[in-house]
Amino acid sequence: MTGQDWLEKDFYASLGVAKDADAAAIKKAYRKLARQHHPDQNAGDTKAEARFKEIGEAYAVLSDPEQRRQYDAVRAMGGGARFAAGPGGAGGAAGFEDLFGGMFGGGGGGARTTSFPGGGASTGGGGFEDILGGLFGGGRGPAGFRGTRAQQGADINATTTLSFRSAVEGATVSLDVEGRTVTTRIPSGVRDGQKIRLRGKGRPGTGGAPAGDLNITVKVTPHPVYAVDGANLRMTLPVTFDEAALGATIDVPTLDGQTVRVKVPAGTPSGRTLRVKGRGVSTAKATGDLLVTVTVVVPQKLDAVARKAVEAFAEATAGEGRNVRADLLARAQE
Repeated sequence: MTGQDWLEKDFYASLGVAKDADAAAIKKAYRKLARQHHPDQNAGDTKAEARFKEIGEAYAVLSDPEQRRQYDAVRAMGGGARFAAGPGGAGGAAGFEDLFGGMFGGGGGGARTTSFPGGGASTGGGGFEDILGGLFGGGRGPAGFRGTRAQQGADINATTTLSFRSAVEGATVSLDVEGRTVTTRIPSGVRDGQKIRLRGKGRPGTGGAPAGDLNITVKVTPHPVYAVDGANLRMTLPVTFDEAALGATIDVPTLDGQTVRVKVPAGTPSGRTLRVKGRGVSTAKATGDLLVTVTVVVPQKLDAVARKAVEAFAEATAGEGRNVRADLLARAQE
């Protein structure tokens, strides 16, 4: 953007805000207009595309406190000069050159020549940016003018929420980022609270500098059966006492909606974990396993027949191996 651009373009009017609007009002106006004129919402509409660029250009300057201060100062000087009649021109037609001509001793009329950035003659050997560079303390004028210090765009933080299944399998999401729609692919196996950085998808830079980044925090809703453990999936498998004692082959549900047959060995205690290969999280690097933790379910009520059967079992297993707490006291005193 050149110095002449700052003189000729009313960024406040572009965003439809007052000159004394605060940062929140400027941001709100920008988001509303950007959403309205975004190319994704106006495919093939060149006027909407041009308006979208105009809005972005205005917001890039007005959202930066230092650039806004310099822009206001330049506009104030340029605006004042345009209402003064130059010695060689009609009343009200004097340009920005007349202001600097008077300040630095230049005469009126055709003898004076002043160039704006991009080349051409100048009475003082320097262009518009050299003059403003001296006024604002910079080598080449205020930030945002061509040839000045470039400033990378700011990073933007956003949040997206995925279902457990989408987090495991991966998903494509679209986010509304300051009036823009950003679509990205969330990789499979993403964890709750994990952050994903999208390079160059943040706020636009100035002076030709790159845009900032978009940092997305992913939130994952919990699942009633499964939990993620690295690349593995974990679940709890309830079994009956007789299944644990005698052994059994049980159909276990998997996240993809199918089932897998898991063999529970005879004498399996509650809390033992069985591994099912390849039924965990599939990522670009590896595929995890399904870890099935057995929990023995004790009946809450027994009828007469069942009670007699349990009593018979107790009698049948009485003996040296019956006391399962034999060494508990000794271990507790270690």
